[in-house]
Amino acid sequence: MMLDLSRIRDAVSYEGGISRRLFLAYGAALAAIPAQSGKTEGRTLNRLAFADNPFALGVASGEPTDSGVVLWTRLAPRPLEANGGMPAEKLKLTWEVADDEGMKKIVQTGDITVGPDSAHAGHVEVNGLKPDRWYWYRFRSGDADSPIGRTRTMPPRESLPEKLRFAFASCQHFEHGLFTSYEHMAKEDLDLVVHLGDYIYEGAGKDKLVRKHLGRKITSLDDYRVRHAQYRSDPLLSGMHARCPWVVMWDDHEFENNYAAGVPQYKETDPAAFLEQRAHAYQAYFEMMPLRKESVPQGPNMKLYRTVPFGRLAEFQVLDTRQYRTDQPNGDKAADLNADAMNPNNTLLGGEQRRWLEKALTASAGTWNILAQQVMMGMVDRAAGPERRYSMDQWPGAAAERIKLVQFMADRKIANPVVLTGDIHSNWVNDLRVDDRKLNTRIVATEFVGTSISSGGNGADKAKTQDDMLKENPFIRFHNRNRGYVSCTVTPEQWKSDYIVIDDVLKPGGKSSVRASFVVEAGKPGAKPA
Repeated sequence: MMLDLSRIRDAVSYEGGISRRLFLAYGAALAAIPAQSGKTEGRTLNRLAFADNPFALGVASGEPTDSGVVLWTRLAPRPLEANGGMPAEKLKLTWEVADDEGMKKIVQTGDITVGPDSAHAGHVEVNGLKPDRWYWYRFRSGDADSPIGRTRTMPPRESLPEKLRFAFASCQHFEHGLFTSYEHMAKEDLDLVVHLGDYIYEGAGKDKLVRKHLGRKITSLDDYRVRHAQYRSDPLLSGMHARCPWVVMWDDHEFENNYAAGVPQYKETDPAAFLEQRAHAYQAYFEMMPLRKESVPQGPNMKLYRTVPFGRLAEFQVLDTRQYRTDQPNGDKAADLNADAMNPNNTLLGGEQRRWLEKALTASAGTWNILAQQVMMGMVDRAAGPERRYSMDQWPGAAAERIKLVQFMADRKIANPVVLTGDIHSNWVNDLRVDDRKLNTRIVATEFVGTSISSGGNGADKAKTQDDMLKENPFIRFHNRNRGYVSCTVTPEQWKSDYIVIDDVLKPGGKSSVRASFVVEAGKPGAKPA
């Protein structure tokens, strides 16, 4: 099946970083990218005796609603080979959902067919489950059974749950450290995990690090498939996927560092080759994540922004700040908020996603309205003294759009907005104003920025320039550069974020501790130490 160019033309429009003229000029190359229909062709093997465990990548669930969830697995007895060690034929994959961990009380079961066009990955959209319930699930193919996973449905949309417990994480560089955070996260009784991006890293393998990527810098579909499989082969990561449902969103390293829609970091890159690579990255990402069929990629286009409600207690607006953004201003170098940074045409969201977000926030019945996204929204001045320098890859690179968004939340009186952020391998708590430079204006929202799982190695408790930076930016309530994740407890009255840090990710056995805790009271924007 070949790609329908009309379906992706708008996704690579000027707003996304490449003109329609260029799109048409490279149409022949783009047309060569295979589209994934979700269907498989050819012969089906109903029974197969596996020499190795075909469920080496584990199981996962995601996209929970009040009546269903997506179940995922991928058959790959030799996951670090390009084809996962699978035959070229299709296979039948049986799934079961039960009320009990022993899988004795089966409530639903069925069969799907998986094939080589999707790397033998299976996505099952289970519906008709009871709301606010825990379930267990497994898969079977040939003579092999998968591990048993645990998942749950969300509370009814009209209900007001007493509590939500979830964690958010990002930035898990395989070579820089171990995924010890997931070992400790698995001991918590969480309803949900939100992953904010940089699930994999794209670089070639390097020696003398904690672990080593397989192969070269990834560009082909096989490259991306093997890299995802290497990451998911980590038992701590795959084990956490099996504990509860995940809501996922990419950032840049799932494809290419600091890319902006159709614009590569290195401008000499051929635009057609770049979009073809983006199609490979997006396809492999979909194959490996528990996502719904609405997110099946069309070439270099894959819609991921969406709403995930938890009753009337919380609504997650999951944002994509990479696929639709304009190129970073000022050459992607730290700069003042000059005319280039303040250009009203600069965007991280793109027009369609921004309009969707405004509509979703206006219609939300959530007590807490959560923007789950990638890059820091706090307008942090990184220069000491009168000079000002802001990151152009973060929201200050689209400062006019960022100011307009926070102004929208203030004007529409959006209930208790909270921003969740990853990307920068450090912990922050920021009180957000319409313009953070105007400290005499009221606080509108709170931003919790989580550090990396492993990227950057062990990090440090305190940066050398931290005192000066906090003095320059009084809206920052907390900053830290250890590794870890953020564990959140949400009730109708209060939000609490615990910053969990790991003392050592360079060797097994790292210990966890709560480095800091902050609360936000409902109806009173701004964070306070717990």
